[in-house]
Amino acid sequence: MRPIIGITLDREETESYSKLPWYAVRENYVDPIAFLGGTPVLLPYQCDHIENYLDVISGLIITGGGFDVDPKFYGQEACHPRIKLKPKRSEFEHKLASRALERDMPVLGICGGHQLINVIFGGNLIAHIPEDDPSYLSHEQSPPFNQPGHTIKITPNTKLHQIMQMEGAPVNTAHHQAIADVGDGLIVNAVAPDGIIEGIESLTHRFCLGVQWHPEYLITEGDQRLFAALIQACIR
Repeated sequence: MRPIIGITLDREETESYSKLPWYAVRENYVDPIAFLGGTPVLLPYQCDHIENYLDVISGLIITGGGFDVDPKFYGQEACHPRIKLKPKRSEFEHKLASRALERDMPVLGICGGHQLINVIFGGNLIAHIPEDDPSYLSHEQSPPFNQPGHTIKITPNTKLHQIMQMEGAPVNTAHHQAIADVGDGLIVNAVAPDGIIEGIESLTHRFCLGVQWHPEYLITEGDQRLFAALIQACIR
C-alpha cells in the first residue's frame, strides 16, 4: 500500500483565477510524493473534518505560502506591517498539525509550516528579519527558486543529518520571518551562515521536522531524501 500523504493548500481571494476564493498548490509539492511512493491528497480548510482527514492520511506536509503565522498564536498582539495574515488558513493548519502531532503522525513543515511547528511547540518568531538585525543575509531570494540562495550547516547526529546524509547544503530562501525562540521539545538541526534557524526537529515524536527552505524544488539529493524519509516513516 502506498501511504497517503496529506498536503495543505494555499488560499487566495484575488480574481486572477476566479471571482470566488480559490485553493492552490504548486505541482512540485505533489510530484515528489507521488514519484517516491506516496499518494498525495490535498486538504481543504474544513476544521470540522480534521479528524476524518487524519483517519485517512498516514503523514502530513504543511506547505509554505505568501503569508505569515498569526502572531496571536505565539502570544503577540502587535502585527508588523510586513506580516500578511490568512486567518482561515492559519486556524486550519494549526488545528490540523496539532492533532496530527497528538497522534504521533509523521509531519514535515516547509517554510511557513516549519515556523508553524515551532509555534505549536511554544516557540515564537522574528517579525521581520532585516529589522531584527541588519547584518543578517537577505532571505528573500528572487526567482527562480530552483537555484540556491545561500548554504546551510546541518547539525551532526540529528534526524535531518541522518536523512539528508550531508554536512551542509545549498538551499533556496524565500521568507522574511524566522524562528526566534525554539519551542519546548524541539532542537535546531540546521542554520544559515548568519545564524538564522533553517531546521528543527522534535525529540518526542517519531518524525516531526521543519525546514525553512523549499525542498520541493529538489536542489540537492538531500531534498529528495527528505520526502522519501517522510514516506518511509508512514510505513509501519
